[in-house]
Amino acid sequence: MVNASHVLTTEQKSTLRALIRDRGEDRRMADRARMVLWWDAGRSAGEIAELLGVSRPTVYVWPARFAEGGVEGLRDTPRPGVAPVHDGAVRARILAVTRQSPPTETGLSHWSSRELAGHLKRAEGIDVSHNFIADLWRRHDLQPHRQGTFKLSGDPDFEAKVADVVGLYLDPPQGAVVLSFDEKTQVQALDRTQPLLPIDFGRTEQRTHDYVRHGTTNLFAALNTATGEVLGRCFPRRRTEEFLAFMDGVAAGHAGKELHIILDNLSTHAGPDVERWLSKHPRITFHFTPTGSSWLNQVETWFGIITKQAIRRGTFVSVRHLITTIHDYISHWNQDAEPFAWTATPGEIIMKVRILHRDFKKLLANNWK
Repeated sequence: MVNASHVLTTEQKSTLRALIRDRGEDRRMADRARMVLWWDAGRSAGEIAELLGVSRPTVYVWPARFAEGGVEGLRDTPRPGVAPVHDGAVRARILAVTRQSPPTETGLSHWSSRELAGHLKRAEGIDVSHNFIADLWRRHDLQPHRQGTFKLSGDPDFEAKVADVVGLYLDPPQGAVVLSFDEKTQVQALDRTQPLLPIDFGRTEQRTHDYVRHGTTNLFAALNTATGEVLGRCFPRRRTEEFLAFMDGVAAGHAGKELHIILDNLSTHAGPDVERWLSKHPRITFHFTPTGSSWLNQVETWFGIITKQAIRRGTFVSVRHLITTIHDYISHWNQDAEPFAWTATPGEIIMKVRILHRDFKKLLANNWK
């Protein structure tokens, strides 16, 4: 167990911060430096483990290693076995090039191990096998073949809205009902040109690659965050008129109860008509997620589930058939519905987003030098 006293000097803190900013350094080293700094700042092992996605025992290791050996104590110790074929400079260069986009003249969108091996040999005279590169990527958790998505919210009230919405998840008002609402728009009724071939021993279900479009519908859904039950209804269009019609059903289904509804900043969720409707329903309060932050809305998780389990692989001969399937799925879901477990606190979310904003600004600054 690491000593709990916080005794980092100003020079040590500067060294660790420089290590975090060094883009040529191993990402794991930057995370270990963060652990040491956050531990020194008084954060608990649980908080640090949650922020970095590691275990608590891992958090205890690195402040102790830094206390014993400084920055070098944060590096991996040599492992017994065959000595590395290539020196540290070659490895560092491979890692550096991996984290850059391929040259424009290659036409490549990302590196493969074979393409990078060929490029290094032609352009820099570094002769390594693609297997060596692939192994180095695994060791340093680099995955050029994969791509994720992100969006940074520019909402000036981001932190206040996060605290408001997450507060409803973690500590809802006594006796009130909290609903997470959104629309899944333009759901397509796709029909295959030939019948499905059913699953059989040694054979997966098979369908034709081409399809016939029979139209679309718009699914409006509200998830009860306490029970997991879903209220859903399909509309041919998505306007304020349909939104308020759905809200009429929500209000009628929870007569006499205090309602808190979480929703996004779509234009159809605001305006004079919505304000008049709210004035007639004083027991209902709207809580808006920050712009560009649909991930805060729990119903989005449910939309992913119904898409995977009922819509994406479905075959629908008409829009009515699609709507019937959606309603059947909702009824099936509600038979044994369970709420989603929300664990992240507003502080944890805000801290992670601040770090992402900071790193994003540094990345832009480096690219424009």
